[in-house]
Amino acid sequence: MSTDALISGIRSWLSDRGLDPDDPNLADTPARVARAWNELTSGYGHDPAELLARTFPVDRADGLIAVTGVSFTSVCAHHLMPFTGTATIAYLPVAGAPVVGLSKLPRLLDAFAHRLQVQEQLTWQITDALDAHLKTEGSACLVRAEHGCMTQRGIRKQGASMVTTSLTGRFATDAELRDQLWEMHRGG
Repeated sequence: MSTDALISGIRSWLSDRGLDPDDPNLADTPARVARAWNELTSGYGHDPAELLARTFPVDRADGLIAVTGVSFTSVCAHHLMPFTGTATIAYLPVAGAPVVGLSKLPRLLDAFAHRLQVQEQLTWQITDALDAHLKTEGSACLVRAEHGCMTQRGIRKQGASMVTTSLTGRFATDAELRDQLWEMHRGG
């Protein structure tokens, strides 16, 4: 859908509610909504392979690499309402393999979060991309989010959050590594 079609649709939606889309308080609203939706769904223009392509050699990469507390906002594919939360993203590089730059893990999260999403899918998309584009012995993504479709409508349970996990490779099989990951995720 073009931006013009989206603006026209928002104008029509306002009119259907008995509002005047030319009212000074609403005149710029359709264009603002279009810009907001273009931003909220900008992840379709990002290729995870490109985000993870630049790596750096290190003398020794034999431990867990993680970024915790990464905030994000996404849009629920079912209700087109926002959900917001934080993620812990981790991977265990193959010994001696190059590592990706620190900012790439949050960028990877944003590339997927800025699409119409389901939290479960968002979580495994991260680990799939890490395993596909880096040399890993496993990867992990832990996501905690509050969903507008549950807090602002329907059941309306403020403060309820959903937790999803995706664990691959050694994260799925090594209990000690998982415990270390959960401790980092909790901030301990």
